[in-house]
Amino acid sequence: MDSVWYLEAVAADGSRVVHPIKRLPFLIGRDPGNDLTEATMGLSRRHAELDVDISGRLRLTDHDSTNGTYVNRQRINGSVLLAEKDVIHFAHAEFRIGRRDDENATFVNRSTLSGDDERTVIVPAGRGLSENFLPREREFKALLRGQGLSGALQPIVEMRTRELFAHEWLGRGLHPDLPQSPIRLFQMAAHLDRESELSQAFRDYGIKAVAARMKGATLFVNTHPKETFDEAFLKALAALRDNPDAPRLVVEVHETAVMEIARMKELAARLKDIGVRFAYDDFGAGQARLNELGEVPAHFVKFDMGLIRGIDMASERKQKVVGDLVRLVTELGSVPLAEGVETEAEAEVCRLMGFKLVQGYLTGRPVPVDQPAPEADASSVASALSDATAPLIPKG
Repeated sequence: MDSVWYLEAVAADGSRVVHPIKRLPFLIGRDPGNDLTEATMGLSRRHAELDVDISGRLRLTDHDSTNGTYVNRQRINGSVLLAEKDVIHFAHAEFRIGRRDDENATFVNRSTLSGDDERTVIVPAGRGLSENFLPREREFKALLRGQGLSGALQPIVEMRTRELFAHEWLGRGLHPDLPQSPIRLFQMAAHLDRESELSQAFRDYGIKAVAARMKGATLFVNTHPKETFDEAFLKALAALRDNPDAPRLVVEVHETAVMEIARMKELAARLKDIGVRFAYDDFGAGQARLNELGEVPAHFVKFDMGLIRGIDMASERKQKVVGDLVRLVTELGSVPLAEGVETEAEAEVCRLMGFKLVQGYLTGRPVPVDQPAPEADASSVASALSDATAPLIPKG
C-alpha cells in the first residue's frame, strides 16, 4: 500500500492545518508557482523541495535559501532524507512531516464535522479502490529476468587533465508496459519486497553492456540499501573475477547504509578481498556522515548535487562548508567527486575547492546504452570525450 505524505502546520489560532503532498517533486517557497506557497518572512522565492528517494523515503533539498532549511532544528546543506514526525523549518515557517498509509486518504475540514480545534485531518476515502495486488506483476517479474531492461552511461571526468576516468551506470526500464523511471520501478518492487533483485538486474545488465563495449573500463554502479550487506550481493560481485572482460567496479553505497559503521567495516573488508572499490553517495546531505567517513574511509566520495548546483552563486557560508568538507575528505585519503556540475562557473569553483573528479551535464549527459556504441577501446573513448569537453573544464 502506498503512503500519503503531508506537511502539518499550526495556524495562528492554534488549529492544525495539513498540506497534502499530492505530487513529487513538491516545491516550497514564496512564489505563487510553488506547490506550497508561504508568505512567511524570510522565505526565499523557491526555498526548498521534496522528492522521493530510491529507498522510498522523502528527500528534502534546500535551494541555498538565504535563511536556511532546518530538520529537527539542525540546518541542512544540500539534501537530507526525512523520517515521519521530523520537524522542518523553512526559515521561520514550522512544519511536521507526517504519513498516512492509505493512498485513498482525503483531507477534509474537520470543523465542518465536529467543530473542534483541529481544522484539517486525514480520513479514509471509504470508497477508494483497494490495492492488494500489483498491476502488471507478470511484466515486472519478466523485467527482473532481464526482459525490458536498459540504461545509460554518464562520464566521470578528471578535473585537472580533462580525461575520462570512469562511467556511472544508470539503470532504466524499456518494457512497453512498465514505467521507464527507475524510481517508479523501485516503487513497484517495494510492493513485492524485491528491491534487491531489481537493483541486481540493473547492475547485471550494465556490467554486460560495458564489458561488450569497453573492455576494462571503470564503472560506478548503484546499490539499493536493502542489498548492501547481503551475502548474495557479495557473491555476485565475487563472480565477476572469473570474467576477464568485466569492468573495474566502484560500488556506490547509499546514504542509509553508511550509518551502520560495524557492518560497513565488514563490507569494506569483503570488497577489498573481492577487488572492488566503493564510494559514498550523496555525501554532504544531512549530517555529511563525517563519523562514518573517519571510521570507514571510502575510495571515492560523491558530493550531493544539492551542494554543487549553483555553488558559484552560493553564499559565502555554503562555499566555506563545501570547501572544508572537500579538504577533510582529501585528508582522510578519499577522492572527492563533484556531482551535478552543469556550468563552467560551477566547475571552476569546484576545481579551486580541490575536487579531483567531476560528473554532470557539463562533462556529458547520460548516453542510452542502446545507442551506437563508442569504440571498444576505453582509451579511445577517453580521447574522444577529452576533445569534446576540452573547452568546458578549466585547466588546472
